[in-house]
Amino acid sequence: MSNESIQRMWEEFKNVHPDAPEHYEAWSFGNSKQMADELAELVVKGTKTATSSNYRLYELEGEPLPMVGLHNIILDGKGMAVAVVETVSVKVVPFDKVTEEHAYLEGEGDRSLRYWQEVHEEFFIKELKEVHQDFHHEMPVVCETFKLVFKN
Repeated sequence: MSNESIQRMWEEFKNVHPDAPEHYEAWSFGNSKQMADELAELVVKGTKTATSSNYRLYELEGEPLPMVGLHNIILDGKGMAVAVVETVSVKVVPFDKVTEEHAYLEGEGDRSLRYWQEVHEEFFIKELKEVHQDFHHEMPVVCETFKLVFKN
């Protein structure tokens, strides 16, 4: 991760938005450089305005859930900052209750719920296997929506 690109992006963002909070998170989507690049590009284009994460991992790691107003710097596969997004909603729902609207907002594939379910089931199975947990269709999922507030 390039701390320089993150700091530079945050400074540029703060110059345009001087009332922005001091705290932000910096991270990339997915579990590979390719996925991080693809999803970061969708954010920059404005296609991807939502994400989903495994609630169980927040519990196991003792991490707080994202919250409305949180600013995130999105990184590409090389760890370079490409965009700043602001969280606008956070809901925890069972995997099998994620909505078509949320799947569409994630902006991936054909943007259908069916596509979302297929790729996220596979993704969550891999994540859970690493922490010796099993996937099930009622597992809680953190559904976060965000807005693009700054990009390179």
